[in-house]
Amino acid sequence: MEFHARATLFAEGCHGSLTKGVIKKFDLRRESEAQTYGLGIKEVWEIAPEKFNKGSITHSLGYPLPADTYGGGWMYHFGDNLVSIGLVVGLDYPNPWLSPYQEFQKMKDHLLYRSVLEGGKCISYGARALVEGGFQSIPKVAFPGGALVGDTAGFMNVPKIKGTHTAMKSGMLAAEAAYEALTATQEGTVFLYDYEEKLRQSWVWSELKSVRNMRPSFHGPLKLYGGIAYSGLEAFVLKGRVPWTLSHGSKTDAQATKGADQCEKIVYEKPDGEVTFDILTSVARTGTDHEEDQPVHLQVKDWKKHTRSMWPRFKGVENRFCPAGVYEYIEDGGEEEGVRFQINAQNCIHCKTCDIKVPDQDINWTVPEGGGGPKYYMT
Repeated sequence: MEFHARATLFAEGCHGSLTKGVIKKFDLRRESEAQTYGLGIKEVWEIAPEKFNKGSITHSLGYPLPADTYGGGWMYHFGDNLVSIGLVVGLDYPNPWLSPYQEFQKMKDHLLYRSVLEGGKCISYGARALVEGGFQSIPKVAFPGGALVGDTAGFMNVPKIKGTHTAMKSGMLAAEAAYEALTATQEGTVFLYDYEEKLRQSWVWSELKSVRNMRPSFHGPLKLYGGIAYSGLEAFVLKGRVPWTLSHGSKTDAQATKGADQCEKIVYEKPDGEVTFDILTSVARTGTDHEEDQPVHLQVKDWKKHTRSMWPRFKGVENRFCPAGVYEYIEDGGEEEGVRFQINAQNCIHCKTCDIKVPDQDINWTVPEGGGGPKYYMT
């Protein structure tokens, strides 16, 4: 089935499947840096009434991640005895032994969080990638017959971890530009020339520009500590009014991944089943569901080539970066590498981390047939 339109606005959110093709087709990143991403992992808990403090907000930075990995956590008390808790991990982390899911479990083991969660019940789980490139990574947002709006264009304010306001405003600006272009001529494809100009003149552009140096400041030689110092100076004194713009570097998140033999192996503790959980228990809380006989929506160009290339260098990084247990290597003496690559697509919770982080960039996340996926209950 084909849909034809004179103007199409793409609002797919972070790392949109169609948007990825549009950016490549029209070379929309020719004047911007590569996008960099984070993976947000979240749980919702029902806690004991005596531990509930409605409106309480806790933010953390760094812990329990290593100093070369950007990220931070949160804990919000809301509703009736409900707590939202989560961790965002920058996907430009170098160590392939690191597991964002296991780092989240480790975070909950800290007394600050455990003291609140103990005796409670985890009722929901979810994970999703989010854009962190900010101002430097905004691509060309207009092209023949369409435009990019919201998170699919990368309009999230990283220090605020907020993008709904910029998404709505960019959608309004794109709609205005589309209306003007469509009413100016009655036939043919239109180009939304005015959208980019309207965007540059709006508060969306100035807001993202003012915080442009905070995220990349964590790439410096002092890593986490240098980033904290510089971003604090930016937030309270400089406020983006500086003549320089820091770079995210030349590597994509996939290229930032080092070989397994170059990094220290990380061994995580087993879950206790009360505050920390194994990955399949968490996946069950997402309510994710895909029809078993549908085509696999996680497309690998060549499974055997993938195994030959990835396993010797990264020792199963896919299993560790995925927060849903979708990917695994199974021992198989009949295979050249002694292991067989397996995809459990029915577990997928649509975070899109695999498409972003896999070093060989040979996994393509596509929209599953029939609208399957997680239920997003309070996540």
